[in-house]
This record gives sequence, C-alpha cells and structure tokens, in this order.
Amino acid sequence: MRDLAFVGFLLALLGLGLRRPFLFVLAYVYVDIVSPQRLSYYLLNSVPVSLICAALAVGGWIIADNKSGSRFGGRQAMLLLLLLWCGFTTLNADLPTEALEKWSWVWKALAFAVFLPLTLRTKLRIEALLLFMILSAASIVIVGGIKTLASGGGYGALNLMIDNNSGLYEGSTISTVAVAIVPVILFLAQFGTIYPPEWRVKAFAYALAFACLLIPIGTEARTGLICIGVLAILMLRATRRRFLYIGLIGLAGLAAVPLLPASFTSRMDTITEYQADSSASTRLAVWAWTWDYVQDHPLGGGFEVYRQNKLRIDITARQRSGGIESVQSTQEYDRGRAFHSAYFEMLGEQGFPGFLLWLMLHVTGVIRMEALRRRYLKAEGDTAWIAPLASALQHAQLIYMVGSLFVGIAFQPFILMLISAQIGLDTYVGRRRRAESQRPFTAGPASAPAPTLPPPQSAWR
Repeated sequence: MRDLAFVGFLLALLGLGLRRPFLFVLAYVYVDIVSPQRLSYYLLNSVPVSLICAALAVGGWIIADNKSGSRFGGRQAMLLLLLLWCGFTTLNADLPTEALEKWSWVWKALAFAVFLPLTLRTKLRIEALLLFMILSAASIVIVGGIKTLASGGGYGALNLMIDNNSGLYEGSTISTVAVAIVPVILFLAQFGTIYPPEWRVKAFAYALAFACLLIPIGTEARTGLICIGVLAILMLRATRRRFLYIGLIGLAGLAAVPLLPASFTSRMDTITEYQADSSASTRLAVWAWTWDYVQDHPLGGGFEVYRQNKLRIDITARQRSGGIESVQSTQEYDRGRAFHSAYFEMLGEQGFPGFLLWLMLHVTGVIRMEALRRRYLKAEGDTAWIAPLASALQHAQLIYMVGSLFVGIAFQPFILMLISAQIGLDTYVGRRRRAESQRPFTAGPASAPAPTLPPPQSAWR
C-alpha cells in the first residue's frame, strides 16, 4: 500500500506538471528530500525517479515556462564556480574512486541550486518551494517526533522510516535541518497564501515546530541542542516583549528537564566534558589532521580525502572522590575518520579556494537577507511579507552555519535549496523595485502590481 501511495502521488504531481511546468520543479524537490525510491519496497527502487523529475523540471522550464524576469545573479555565479572547482578537485583527487562516488550526487545538488532561482519568478513560486520543502521534511520530522514521544528515542536508535543512515535520515543532519526550518514554518503560518493563516493551519504549524524541537531529543544529537539554543537567541530579536520571552524560555527549560530521558541528559553532559569523550576527542584530532593536511595541499585533496587520515587521540578523564580529583590520560589510535564539520570538510576536500568560496556564499546570503529585512521592516500592504521571509531565511541559514560546525553537511541539498530560495527572493524584490522605479508618474499608486511582473493567474506557468 505504501508503494501505491508513493506512485499515485508522484503520478498525480507529474500529471499536473504537464499543465503547470513549475510543478515538475516541486516534484524534484520532494523526491530529493524524501527519497521515496528508498522508502519503496519494489515499485520505485528500480526506477531513476530523481533523474526523471530533474529532466522534466529543466525541460519544462526550457520549453514551456515563462522566462520573463529570470536573471542569473551573483550568488548563482558563486554556486557555479563552486561546482566547477569541485569538478577540478575531483579530477585531481587523492582517492579518485572514492571521490567519484561523492561527486555523483554533489554535482547534481549544486547544479539544481544554480538552476532553481531561474524558476522563482513570483511570490507564489517562492512560497510554493518553501512549502514543499517544509512538508517534505515534515514527513520525516513528524515520524521522528511521534517515536520520540512514544519511546524517548536514543542515540542511533531512532528509526526514521529507513535504516540507511544518510541524507536527512541521519540523526545529526535531521536535527540541524529540523531546528533550522522552524523560522520558515512560523513565517508560513503567518504570511502563507497557499494555505491562508487560520486556526487549523496555525495549529499544524505549531505542532510541526514542536516536533522539530523533539528531533534533537529523539536522536540525542548534541548538535541539535546547540541549534535550539541558537534558535532561541535569534527569535529574541523578533520578540517585542523580550523579558517575558526570556522568562518563558527559562520556565519551559526547567519544566522540560525532568521529562527528558536519562540517556539524553547524560549525553548532553559530554558537551562540557569533551576531553573525556571519545567522539569529541576524535573530532578534534580529525580537525587538527585536516589543518596540517591543507598546509601541504592548499588546493585540497578532493572528496573523501579524510579516508587516508591516521589519528592519535588523547583522552583525559577527571574523577573526583572525597574532595580529591584524579586525572587519567589515555591514548587511542584510529584512521579514516570523517570530518564531522562542514567547515573542515570544505577545507580538506576543496582547499582554501573552495572553502573561501563556500564561506563567502553563506556570508553573502546572511548579509543580503539582512539588507532586505531592514529595507522592508516597516513595509505594509503587499510587501509586508518580505522582511519576515528574509528574516526567516537568514535565521535558518545562521542555524545551519552553527550546526554545520559539528556535522559534515557542506553540500546537503536541502540547505542548497534554501540558498536558492534566498536568491529567488532577492531577485524578485530587485526586479519589483526596478519596475516600480520605471513606472511613469501618471501610473497608479506605488502599491499597484508592477507592469513587468506576471499576473497571478500565470504564476505557475
């Protein structure tokens, strides 16, 4: 039955895409995030669903989509340069066979991120993209939230529908993404037009946001707890009654602590005792190896270069008994350990050029969203949604940037789609401003639709 549901949904979505080509783009977004072919028992797992949806998305845009207002922006150029640089490092990789395996999906994620903003010509399309991304991630988050409430979860024990620990189904990755999308969920609950804000929509949005906060508990991912802290700080900026907000957050934290599983609290305690934790000490050793490696290989070693590392891990455990503290130091040896950080992932695999390009891509996004937020902070009417959306996308990116300090998700497709949404919003607002500045003085009021923007009924075409 589950296979039939997946097939029926995809066929219906692709069928609607024959009339509205942009729906092919949304179909690819759904397939890339949820990976129904991996959830299927036999009907989809032998069909190149992702390739079919990608071909339809690009082909539909080339053949049938209205391209008025489409523009290739500066951040798209950064994405394209990063794609080309990754191709260069793959050709010169230390481990060519292993590098090709990662390249096989990274180039698709980057190429789609370059293409996606070209299709985001209207507010409706930007909102539809974000809605599909949120609901696709929700299919994983809701399952994880329910299982967390039912069993408490556990590190490596929370089954998110499949046993394959990759993509958004990996514990630390879904924890980071789940917390990052909370600001976008709250934006859609207040400013959405596809599902207009009313009590049922808001109830679902708040329940989904709660489920997102449960994911770090269920997965026991320390990264998720840090991301929740960053989210609480960022939301403080948009809160009018800040002292009340801080008090409520404190009360919620005190009330939640007794309800948390003992395994969760004991695992979180290792954040402050990282020197005694084997996992944390291993990460520090990998990061030190990566820094030493790029001193001799400033252009990087290509994908999967970490597989050749050899580590000496120093672990220091402190024990207190009767007022006397004893320190026990041990050494362990390991090899081929992953980076566990997007920053060191980029540094080791793509060298200083790739790392700086990737970092500039994200920093530029934060700056551009802040510029839009400030420009439209007091806007009213049909532009009142711009500042809240810019703020939501900026907060999502900042949470990702903090979370990715401890997770190797530099090329996570979901995050690249968020970047594409930022680019689409920036391009749309810029096009709107140019159209309004060119309107003759005899034209209608400034709030009237810009003449070069497509009418609402053609937004999906």
